[in-house]
Amino acid sequence: MIRVLLLHGPNLNALGRRDCRHYGRITLEELERKVRQWGRELGLEVVAYQSNHEGTLIDEIQRWTDEARGAIVNFGALTHSSYALHDALVDFGHPAVEVHLSKISEREPWRRQSVIRPACCAHFEGHGAEGYKMALERLEQELGTNSHTHPDRP
Repeated sequence: MIRVLLLHGPNLNALGRRDCRHYGRITLEELERKVRQWGRELGLEVVAYQSNHEGTLIDEIQRWTDEARGAIVNFGALTHSSYALHDALVDFGHPAVEVHLSKISEREPWRRQSVIRPACCAHFEGHGAEGYKMALERLEQELGTNSHTHPDRP
């Protein structure tokens, strides 16, 4: 199975009780369980990690560079300010997909800009948990077309 990272940033550990009108009632644990199941259905092993700290997210990206073949990222508010996370994704060297539960492009002006997006092959926003399924499908497509990372191709 191809291993992919699922990285969540600050405050996402509070899903289910945090601003439910934007983020829904799903908890992080429920979301991660769904994403792992959807991943298995696509032949992807999902390794999940959440931190409220920018540096530990960067450490996690660097730690998995040789073992993971892609990433799904929701860095929360760090999406709008962390060039360090952008650079870590570029250095990761594998496809990454940005996901947001809410439609950030229609929220407060400061949320509309993502400095992470240029380091990603795709982004999904405003689809709730289903956005993660869409991200997995896109990541599976990206990995399926890359012969040096797909296990069924020489």
